[in-house]
Order: sequence, then C-alpha cells, then structure tokens
Amino acid sequence: MKLRHALLPLSLLAALPSVAAARGLEIRDMVAMDRVSAPVLTADGGTVVFAKRSVDANLKASTALFARNLLTRDAAPPKQITPAGWNVNSASLSADGQTVYFLSAKNGSQQLYAQPISGGTPRQLTDFAVDVDSYHVSPQDDRVLFSAGVFQACASDLACTEKKLKDKKDAKASGQVWDSLFVRHWDTWNDGRRNTLFVAPLPAAKAGPVKGASALSATIDGDAPSKPFGGNDDFAWSPDGASVVASIRVAGKQEPWSTNFDLYRFDAAGKQAPVNLTASNPAWDAGPVFSADGKTLFYRAMKRPGFEADRFGLMALDLASGKAREIAPEWDRSAGGITLSADGASIYTTADDLGEHPLFQIDVASGKATRLIGDGSVTSVDVAGNSVAITRNSLKSNDQVLVGQLPAAGQAMGELRALTPAAGDVLKDVRFGDYEQFEFKGWNNDTVHGYVVKPHNYQEGKSYPVAFLIHGGPQGSFGNGWSYRWNPQTYAGQGYAVVMIDFHGSTGYGQAFTDAISQHWGDRPLEDLQKGWDAALKKYRFLNGDKACALGASYGGFMVNWIAGNWNGPFKCLVNHDGVFDQRMMGYATEELWFTEWEQGGTPYQKAANYEKFNPVNHVADWKKPILVIHGQQDFRIPVEQGLAAFTAAQRQGIESKFLYFPDENHWVLKPNNSILWHDTVNAWLKQHIGE
Repeated sequence: MKLRHALLPLSLLAALPSVAAARGLEIRDMVAMDRVSAPVLTADGGTVVFAKRSVDANLKASTALFARNLLTRDAAPPKQITPAGWNVNSASLSADGQTVYFLSAKNGSQQLYAQPISGGTPRQLTDFAVDVDSYHVSPQDDRVLFSAGVFQACASDLACTEKKLKDKKDAKASGQVWDSLFVRHWDTWNDGRRNTLFVAPLPAAKAGPVKGASALSATIDGDAPSKPFGGNDDFAWSPDGASVVASIRVAGKQEPWSTNFDLYRFDAAGKQAPVNLTASNPAWDAGPVFSADGKTLFYRAMKRPGFEADRFGLMALDLASGKAREIAPEWDRSAGGITLSADGASIYTTADDLGEHPLFQIDVASGKATRLIGDGSVTSVDVAGNSVAITRNSLKSNDQVLVGQLPAAGQAMGELRALTPAAGDVLKDVRFGDYEQFEFKGWNNDTVHGYVVKPHNYQEGKSYPVAFLIHGGPQGSFGNGWSYRWNPQTYAGQGYAVVMIDFHGSTGYGQAFTDAISQHWGDRPLEDLQKGWDAALKKYRFLNGDKACALGASYGGFMVNWIAGNWNGPFKCLVNHDGVFDQRMMGYATEELWFTEWEQGGTPYQKAANYEKFNPVNHVADWKKPILVIHGQQDFRIPVEQGLAAFTAAQRQGIESKFLYFPDENHWVLKPNNSILWHDTVNAWLKQHIGE
C-alpha cells in the first residue's frame, strides 16, 4: 500500500508544488495592490472611465485615469488616458462624452484640468489662489461649481485667504484664541476657514486658465461640503444651470452638537438670496440630485436631530409646491447615494443589508425596493441608459470595476463583466481563507449574524487559533467586504481563524437593531459577543477556543477595554486601537459632541450616571490579560490620552502590555509604511500569545 501511494501520477506530482507554495495574504501584498474606484460612464454608456491608484517600490502612491470601450467584448485591458507622472482625482465627463475633467496638483496647487477622453495633453482650466477641493462642471459645460477652503470674510478675493495664511505662518507668536467650538475636528485644528462654494466660467478653447470666481455660499456660516468627509455629492447643479442646491449645516456655536443639515438653493448668478428648502426638518438632509426636468429634487433625510446614525430615507421634493414625500418609508434600510435611472422612474442606491452592502433599485412611484446586485459590497455606481458600472469587493477580493446591463422592471440582474482583476488574479500564489455567515440568538432573543473566516492553510480535522474582531462605529458592520485597515484575510494569512459578530448596534439589520446600542454600550452588544462566541465554537469545530485574542478599534477598542474588566476569560491577549477608555473624559474631549451626547443620553454633567455605567476606567482593577494599545496623535475623535491611560492602567498593575504610537496618524492608520508596522506589531503580539 505504501509503495502504491508513493507512485503518484505525474500530473498530480506536477500540481503538488503549487499547492505547497500557496501562502496567505500578507500586509505587504495588500499595501502594494492597485486600487480602482469611481467609475463614470459616458452618456451613451459606451465608455467607462475610472481611477486606479498604484504605489511604487517606495510605497509612494499616485492615481491615474483609465478608460475602456464597452462596445467591444475583446480582452484588451483598460487604457491609461492621463499622462504618466500625473497624480489625478475626481474624474467627470462632459455632456458629449468627449472630454474628461479631473483635479490635479501637478503644477503646485490642486486645480481643474481637462483632456480628450481618448488621451492627450491635459489643459489647465483654473488657476485660483486656493486649492479646488471638489467640483461639478455645469450641464452646459460652460461653468464650474467648486468648493474651496477660504476665510469667508474675504471670499470675494481668493488671494486674500492665501495672504492671511502666509501672515499667520510668518507671525512671531504661535498662539491662537477661539471663542467657540470646533477648536479641532477629526485631525485638523480650526484655523477659521470654511468650505465655500464658488462659480467660475470655464475658459474658451485657446484661452488661459481662469483665475477669478464668484462666491455663492460665503454669506452662510457653514461648510459646503461638510467637514471632514463631505464631497461633491453634497451639492448639485440644476439641469438648466440656473441654480445650485447644497447641503449645509448652519448651527453657529451649536455646530459640534448639531446634525441639522439643510438643503439650500442658490441662484448660480448670485443675484438672489439663498433659500432653505428643508427648514421644516431639524435633522440631516443630504445628497441632492435633480430630476432631468428640474422639477423634482431627490435627497436623503434623517428624522431625529442629534443622531448621526439615524436611517437615511429617500425623499422627493416638488420644487414648485415645496411639498416633500418619503419614497420608500417601509424599506427599513439606510440609503446611500442617489443615482437616477434615465427615465427618472428608479433610484439606484447602496445600503448595508444582512452583512453585505448591495445595490438596490427603488421604484420612485411605489417605493418597492429590489436587491439588484449583492454578493459582497458595492462601493460606487454610475448609470447611463441601460448601462451600469460599479465597484464591488468581498471578503476575498479588493474592489473590481464591473459593468453590465440593467434589467427591465421585475427582472433579475444579468451577468456583470469584470474590467479589472480580482485580488486572486493578481496574487496567484496567495490562498484566501474561505468564509461563511452564521446566525444565532443574541440579546432579547433576536437573530444576530456573524462571519467566520477559515485560515488560508485550513485542513479538515485541525483546529486553529482565533482572532476575534470587533467592529467600530458602533453603528457599523464587519461583513462581506474588503478593508485596507481591518482585513480578516491578513489574519487568515497568518494561520488564524477569524470570528466577527454584528452585535446590536450594527447597521443593515433594521433601524431598531441599530438603535439598540445607544445608552447600552456595555450590556447588549457584550451579550451578543458572548453568545456569538459560544455559537461559533459549537458550530465550527476548527476554532480553538483556548487560543484566542480579541481585537477592536474605536468602539471596538472601547469593547476591548470593557472586555478586559468584564469578560476576559476566553482570551489570551487583547488589542485596543484608538479605543475609549474613560467615557466621562471622552464626553468632554471629543470634537463631535452630538455623538457622545446621543449615545449617552445627554451631556456628562446632565447624565453623569450614564457615562459611568459602562465606563472601562471603573473596572481597571479587574484587568488581567496582556494588552497591546495603539493610538495616533492626530486622533481628535478619541484623543491620544485615552490610549495612554489604558496603557498606564496595564503598566501600573504589572500586566504585560505594549503601546504603539503614531505621531502622524489620525483615527485611522493610512500611510503604507505605518500600516506595515501596525500589522507587523499586531501579528507579533498574536504570535507571542496564541501562535503555534
């Protein structure tokens, strides 16, 4: 018998080396991968343009635009259309589809450029004294609506902002005085500039770049788009080019605890005062999109002021009567961006849904929602006629650009064609861990979902140490998607199994499920995590419950700190990235106060007991397990002192602990070399405590 097994067929012998050579995903693979994004279609649906970010040998990133003719079915790869050596972003297309617009800082400051979609030499269209941060070219291709950070008191002269910044830099004293919040926001100190909308004419064919612009929103004390993550989906041209609508929060000194964004309509010529179209809603109104005839404004709206994770409903505002209606009030999902069908009868939008982030088609008349494209996470979408272009990722692949044809009403989506490779196509020697979603009964006997990812080297009958990942938000999700910061495959690639639980508070399971975590940070989600851990161990025998480490960031970092004092039995080690350690201090030191005040039911002085009820600092005496603490200096959401305090708590008690500090990172670790250090440090910590 032994001799017969040794005499394997030559074909099988030839296959064995590739199997043996298969390896797991490494962080160096991930940071070196190309990243595609933001596909846009020409009006006839015949060509798609998208962005591709690449890194060089030193991990310096640059982004170029690529185009693909969709009328051919050949295997030719997309063609780079922007010149080598340029770093560009924010592509859009002219009405006739012959010109591509984009932003680039090629000549020192970020300005608007144009070039033929077939390629060629870019032409600089603007040369303002400040950077162009985001933009929309008018439907008539004759003007540009753009945002720039300026001192609004001198918005009529863009050079005034440049001079003020220079004067401040040259001043002998460095101090600054504030009389209201925000003093700082996300990762930036407030220097008095506001994101402001301007309109400028585009230069004639052979003319030089335009240097002057007219301010539209400078009379409104609010940012357009909002800081820190607002973009060009916060403002839109009307089809006739006569007006502009933008989402702006005007809150004065209440700005840090207000989520009241309204939609303001501006006369593009600047001759009439702006009009608030959504003054009756004290909560968040966002994402304006005009119908083709300009008579209806579609947008997304929350209902509860002060709550950033409320459900975004889809709205239709009749601009003549001023009456608004919710399109799909029974659809218990929070809508993403709005993309209209060619006939205006459908809205295409993405939303978290049961551990995925699919594309939905919403019938404008009836509100019926159809799950159109799933199987992972759809991250961007564009529609032209019956053509659709998306980017989609999953637990096994980064984003791909996919194109297809939209189905007729009531029909299923047809086959999608991939224009860019999946991760497995690029990393041919990498084996990704298989994954499976499971469910169990959690808090309140509700159904709770989770994912298990097998290690890349999984073999039936073996058991594997476990990385127990806890997502942040807390209104977020760890589902079927790809991440460059918390990617389960980087743990599966080290030989660990991964367990992720979408506890109460997660998105994609209905608004009531999301709401359940507010004022309950430490009980309901902890019960879900405990029951989910037990359910996973019972269902998946390959999980080694005696070798497990719990890891989390932001709210997940809070939960790691909470687990350290309230449920540290199953875990051999802990990893806390930028987590809340002291709820009371968090309520005073964070920048977006609406978050803590909603989550705790009021301010720290109004609801002191709420802040103390689930406060990790009160349970430090029960800490026992080794803990790795990570924090960035520029994290103003959860300031660095929270991480230092957690490390101090462990060190003072003689608990094995380490502190990884990034002086140049915010709430996230974004720089490639820092990401490598982050993963190397975390992997070494896991190997030390649960590695085989």
